Amino acid sequence: MEKVSINESRTVQTRLVLPPDTNHLDTIFGGKVLAYIDEIGALCAMKHAKSAVVTASIDSVDFLSSAKAGDSLTLEAFVTYTGRSSMEVYVKVTARDLINQVERLTTESFLTMVAVNEQGQPIPVPQVYPETNEEKKLHETAPYRRENRKRRATNRK
Repeated sequence: MEKVSINESRTVQTRLVLPPDTNHLDTIFGGKVLAYIDEIGALCAMKHAKSAVVTASIDSVDFLSSAKAGDSLTLEAFVTYTGRSSMEVYVKVTARDLINQVERLTTESFLTMVAVNEQGQPIPVPQVYPETNEEKKLHETAPYRRENRKRRATNRK
């Protein structure tokens, strides 16, 4: 199977934070952000694998700052690394105050998605190669995150 550029899986979504999406502090619910992350992670992985995918894990979610009602959220995702049928997907979320034009990183996350066929069985995916500095850094550090996932799985047994 041929390697493809990480950039080919890059997926971007923009959403408006509305009052029903917020808590009593007028900031977006973390669970709402998690749903957005899972959705864009799946879209990105499906784009890469050209097949259906399932979420195997959400490895980490770091909430770095909050978004308020009226902010726009931009979610960006791309496949950073692949196994035989699994894909590590990096998602970053930025919030923008559209009135004051202030942007801030709110959330970073790593997910593992698995490509599956119509019977739900894992299928092979193409490997990826990085091009930008950000992609290179995430690609180079992916094996460490993969080992941590394996270690966590072993510790559960």
